[in-house]
This record gives sequence, C-alpha cells and structure tokens, in this order.
Amino acid sequence: MNPVTLAALRAFPQQLEEHYAAFPAEFKNWAPPSWEGVPSEALTAIEQVCHVRDIEIDGYHVRLHRTLTENNPTLASIDTEALAKERAYAKSDATAALAAFSEARRQTVALICGLAPEQFDRTAVFEGYGPLSLRSLVHYLCSHDQQHLAGLQWLLGKLEASRVPARG
Repeated sequence: MNPVTLAALRAFPQQLEEHYAAFPAEFKNWAPPSWEGVPSEALTAIEQVCHVRDIEIDGYHVRLHRTLTENNPTLASIDTEALAKERAYAKSDATAALAAFSEARRQTVALICGLAPEQFDRTAVFEGYGPLSLRSLVHYLCSHDQQHLAGLQWLLGKLEASRVPARG
C-alpha cells in the first residue's frame, strides 16, 4: 500500500482529536444557519467525531472484511443522518468516541499492513462509487478522513464568521 496513504491513516486519529479540541466546549453542538459549501456531511463537531467512528467500524471494517472474504461483493453506503439520530450523536461523549475511533483505526491499519500484495487487487462494488479494488477502498477511506478535517475547519470558519458584526 502507498506509504503516504498509510502515514495519513495512522496520523488521522490525532488530527481528528486536535481539530475537535479547537472548538470551545459550548460550541461542540453548534450548527451554522446554512450548510451550503460544507466539504463533508452537514454535521456539528461532536457529530463529525461520532460519524467518523461509526463509518470506521460499521462501514470500513465491514467493507474491508467483505472485500477480502467474498467474491466481488456490493458494499453498502451508510445513511449518515439516520445513524446520527438513531445513535444520538449530539449527546455523545467525545472522549469515548475518540478513544473508540482511535482503537478502530489501529485495527484498520494493522489489517491493511498485514495484507499480501495480491489482496489489494480484490474487487467489490461500492454503492455511490462503483467498481473498485481493495486498494481503491483504502484510498477512499483516507479521502473520507480528509473530508472530515476539512469539514471541521469549515465549521470553525463559519463559527468565527458568526462572531463578526454585520455591516450596515
């Protein structure tokens, strides 16, 4: 697997924790009046953390396992909004969510690092993405991470902009 991608996957739990910590406690559930232009799903800071945790465990762990053990499986997309409501992301404990994500990512990286080169060529069909290889799936996971760092930065930008007095 590409070493740049592996390094990014390893670094992401710490980056996520640091980005989340940039939000003042009273703004962990803050939402802007409009989500237009958000580079990730329209989620508050705490919801972003919980989403990343659940996509790692319920999404990518399952997708990687199925791609490795089944012949060309169809990999489901996950309904983010439904999961956020069902699991009450807004009321979640960020420390627990970050710890669970960090452990899940450790497992993901260990799995990826233990694969034989030919296993990266195994194929699947991912809803919303189309046909892919396991190698592709790993790159999409890394891309998903980056989207959520961008989403948190975008949300911080919106929060700061909301503090600027309107010109009149």
